[in-house]
Amino acid sequence: MRLIICGAGQVGYNIAAYLAREGNDITVIDQEAALIGRINNELDVNGIVGHASDPDILGQAGAGECDMIIAVTYSDEVNMTACQVAHSLFNVPKKIARVRRQTYLDPAWSNLFSRSHLPIDVIISPEVEVARAIDQRLHIPGTTNVIALAEERLYLVGVLCYDNCPIVNTQLKQLGGLFPDLDLCVAAILRAGKMIIPGNNDQIIAGDEVFLFIDAVHMKRALAVFGHEEKEARNIVILGGGSIGFYLAELLNKNYKDIRIKLIEQDPARARKLSETLTGTIVLNGDGLNQDVLREANIESTETLIALTNDDETNILGSLLAKQHGCQRVITLVNKPAYGTLLTSLGIDAVVSPRSSTVSRIMQHVRRGRIKELHTLRDGIAEVIEAEVSETTNLANKSIGSLDLPKGVVIGPIIRQDKIIMPTPESVIRPGDHIITFVMQGQGRTAEKMFTVQVDLF
Repeated sequence: MRLIICGAGQVGYNIAAYLAREGNDITVIDQEAALIGRINNELDVNGIVGHASDPDILGQAGAGECDMIIAVTYSDEVNMTACQVAHSLFNVPKKIARVRRQTYLDPAWSNLFSRSHLPIDVIISPEVEVARAIDQRLHIPGTTNVIALAEERLYLVGVLCYDNCPIVNTQLKQLGGLFPDLDLCVAAILRAGKMIIPGNNDQIIAGDEVFLFIDAVHMKRALAVFGHEEKEARNIVILGGGSIGFYLAELLNKNYKDIRIKLIEQDPARARKLSETLTGTIVLNGDGLNQDVLREANIESTETLIALTNDDETNILGSLLAKQHGCQRVITLVNKPAYGTLLTSLGIDAVVSPRSSTVSRIMQHVRRGRIKELHTLRDGIAEVIEAEVSETTNLANKSIGSLDLPKGVVIGPIIRQDKIIMPTPESVIRPGDHIITFVMQGQGRTAEKMFTVQVDLF
């Protein structure tokens, strides 16, 4: 498939890298020659220096034969215009744009992106995606990652296993005997920065981040088995009152009636505006790294601090200070990929990334056909796919144990009508089933061929 990506920043680069690995024909446009140079040197894509909404540049990029345009430059207006030009002049079938400014997304102007005005098929807002990701982690406390599947009847969650975890040093094959009526399935383990697919004889060791498929009905008990019995937070402090902090405070006030929220914002004018706009939120003007400000926020009695400033270092330091002062849990926004592997060892409970959330959301709209859901994990280190089984697929009417699965592909739960079936070697896959698969990086195309699922990009 042929795709044009407008913008070679972190999001554009990661999308290009992900799609290029699958053999797609990718062209990336950006005004910064250095960013395009990096793209051309490191990825198997075609990079063009130019303005993303320029008709000549889009024509040079092959917009006339393009299946999709993904506009993720730093400018909302450039993204929207690029999609308009792609539609009006080149008839590009599908258009995805990243839009940050919340006024564009106001429901009062919902007609703006209709086909007769700005014909954009999918609008992605990083602020909205990050806020939703944080909301899920708050709703299921004790998790590092949360992915809802099968209409929220099933989840893939990440949990950190500490020394006090009840099943540390227990072989995975023993879990079924120890907890026979508990519906869960271990999909993968992140150990020392490396994602591995464990076998039945493997053990969970302290320090592992374990990724589990869990039936929503058994969520609390399953998390307790892995050493997590945290309660939902009722006292929350948000550090940073930018777009993400503002949207999160609004979201939490809307979804939770008995929650107490305090927001710390350093800029006096912004703090004043937030205090006038946000109802149900106490806004404090001050530096979140100042111990007096943290005491004023009553951080020692706070269950969760969420650090959302524009500076990674401030978020990390603020999170660590909060834990030193008695805060039970911290969720930290981090943009720089280099910090990702360090934070767990520092005691930070969960990390959110606007880049990762945006890439994952965009990838959900790239694939079609019998694939119903797709979620990327940890910047594409793995993906979770929910796909429907047709009568003609090679999987139909076969047991999981009889399948010759490629390395790095795990068959997860089976959704059969209203029933969730945790996989065993004897489980038989039937036409009409929805299969959840956990696929390691580089195995996406192999998995698609194995399932004989037709994947379209438009």
